[in-house]
Amino acid sequence: MSAGWVKFSAVALLWLSGPSAWAAAPRATAPRPAALEMACEPGPGDDEAAPRAFPDEVRAALDSIVRAELSQGPVAGLSVGVTRGAYRWVCAYGHRDVARRLPATPRTTYRMASVTKSFTAVAVLQLVEQGKLDLDANVTTLVPAYPVKQWPVTVRDLLGHLSGVPTYDGPAATRNLKAMNSAEAIAVFASKPLVFEPRTRYLYTTWGFNLLGGVVETASGQSYRDYLREHIFKPADMPLADLDILATRDEHHAKGYRVVGGKLKPSRHLDVTSRFAGGGTRATVGDMLGFGRAVLAHTLVSRETMGRMQTSMSTTDGRLTDYGMGFAVYPVRGHYVVAHAGGQPETSTMLMMLPAEDTVIALATNVEGEARRMRRLTTRLMEQLVDDAITRRDAYVSDPVDAVLHEGLSRVASYGLSYHQWATRGPGSLPEVADLPGAFASVSATLNRKELGRDARAALERVRGGHEPRAGAAFIHVGAHMARTLEKLHGAERLSAYSAEGPLAFFADYLAACGAEKVPSAECFGEQLRGDVLRLSAAWKRAQLAPLERVRLDEEKNPEAHWAALRKSVAASPGLHPDYSDELLRIADGFAWRKQQALRRRWLERAVELQPRGLDARWALSEALLTANPEEAVLPHLREAVATPQGALALSPRSFLKRLANVESATVAAGLLRAGVLLHPDAPELWDALAKREKALGRKAAASTAQREAERARAAPKPVAAPAAPVSDTPGGVGAVPDDHGLVPAGK
Repeated sequence: MSAGWVKFSAVALLWLSGPSAWAAAPRATAPRPAALEMACEPGPGDDEAAPRAFPDEVRAALDSIVRAELSQGPVAGLSVGVTRGAYRWVCAYGHRDVARRLPATPRTTYRMASVTKSFTAVAVLQLVEQGKLDLDANVTTLVPAYPVKQWPVTVRDLLGHLSGVPTYDGPAATRNLKAMNSAEAIAVFASKPLVFEPRTRYLYTTWGFNLLGGVVETASGQSYRDYLREHIFKPADMPLADLDILATRDEHHAKGYRVVGGKLKPSRHLDVTSRFAGGGTRATVGDMLGFGRAVLAHTLVSRETMGRMQTSMSTTDGRLTDYGMGFAVYPVRGHYVVAHAGGQPETSTMLMMLPAEDTVIALATNVEGEARRMRRLTTRLMEQLVDDAITRRDAYVSDPVDAVLHEGLSRVASYGLSYHQWATRGPGSLPEVADLPGAFASVSATLNRKELGRDARAALERVRGGHEPRAGAAFIHVGAHMARTLEKLHGAERLSAYSAEGPLAFFADYLAACGAEKVPSAECFGEQLRGDVLRLSAAWKRAQLAPLERVRLDEEKNPEAHWAALRKSVAASPGLHPDYSDELLRIADGFAWRKQQALRRRWLERAVELQPRGLDARWALSEALLTANPEEAVLPHLREAVATPQGALALSPRSFLKRLANVESATVAAGLLRAGVLLHPDAPELWDALAKREKALGRKAAASTAQREAERARAAPKPVAAPAAPVSDTPGGVGAVPDDHGLVPAGK
């Protein structure tokens, strides 16, 4: 499961402590989070058709979750909106303009960035439904300014980022300063060749969606702006949504910021007309909710069409991309998520829809580079709304083979629950299964502990592809059948509880049904897997403590008070227990922001104490140690982290470099690289990166040495190995998708 998804519960409401006292200076500084101003939509009036207000305790819990998140790190403005069924809550926090001390309000408009792609995709599918477009039409016949390429590119390919149209290929491509019309925006990349044959790979590309904007204009006979305003924004009740052009900016637009050295600075100028259909709109959070509600109600396109839009596409070799037509789609702990995020100068956004739960969550902030915060907060709000506010923690599993086994069980449960709910309560449909007993046999073989132990890393790669067409979608077929069976036996309420209780409860109940002969033997699992599930379930139950069930440690005013309970939980089952790393690292981050380094290190060491093979804990402690120690001090931590199959994949050379992108300190990043080349001495990409770092730090001799090592590694003969399926921590595991390109890492 992805470590990017966090768990949460409601905590007591943090009341406003008085008016904000902000320094009015040319360079903005962050306010004290406890003093954040807040403005909310008024409560419902007498109109029975108007949205209803959540109960007071729910609104208090939602507000508390937001304030707890904003208490860590600098913040300018943030608008939050949620709906579930007929209930709605919209509030804005902080300031839309820090220097002028103008508060954020529900009326504040933000750049939507890549959420725009969802608007564009719906526009395209509307035109398909009207018979004005063919999904399999060659785009060059619809956008004459786009010349013929080495392979045909269809509208369908563009909608799923499978077209081969390139993405930004350098800094100049992302820093447009002048206004462009749609033809000029397409001309920027029209001459560039495709980077691969369509459908063979996944590559997230804003330029591809600009082409779709041209398709909308050709098929509709209207400008992209006029089409969206008439056919998307108006029927979806998005009165303030529009293109982000000078004419649409008023006194309510949010001024943008970036975080540099822990402080807010104004964003650099970017004219987003160059990415009009891929990231060129602006709106309020209320507008985002309107769009989300229209998607769930099938107001804009038919239910059948929306079901197809929410279905993950796949490559020609059978790899799911976790992206449908204009939406990222993936399971999160048994919930089928339809979402899009966005990030560009001035903004970070997130729109999440849960079709089976009739729930929409929308976030927008005027601070760029906040993808992680948006993911955390969205997940926290989701758990409050649909998981009974129970703190759902992933499992820490110390044994490498058990760790792979548990991940496999988690994926079967999450895919099964989410697809079943989406197909029965949403617009989706399950993939057809020709041989259900064969799928059960396949899962039993894939998760056989003896086979897992032969090569745990290779087994992990197979497990992470068990839901894909190339593996017969066995995890989806088996998990969905389990969910359907348990719903028949125990009812829908019990089925919904598994999202909070976790995969072992899901499997234990199904095995109980098998033992009671309520399930045909061909639809049960082998004896080995049954025994392993019961063993892991017993260990997991021993580690559960009621006092921690609804506590989110990093949201507590005094997390120290829970330390004894944490150690008790771990001592009860050292090899398998809730993973507290995320919460402890967040506590440490809070101390880092307040410049309390001793307390920061204390909580990092505690995270490692409780999860000694936890990758994130070891990495974070290594960063902290490198502020005062040479790289030799951190190497043991990194070696321990790669002792598990998950750690070995997550700290492979390519993934190592991706992690470095989030390290702010140049000297710390260099220290990590020096440790990294000791872990991977034959990885030329790490030596190249180290050479650049050393040169930037003025260490010419060290840079030359690193460059020679890079050349040596490139020249060395490579060992011959059997081809393995690549594993990525990005959506779909097919293409590397940076956070600021608008997707959400899958929480399988």
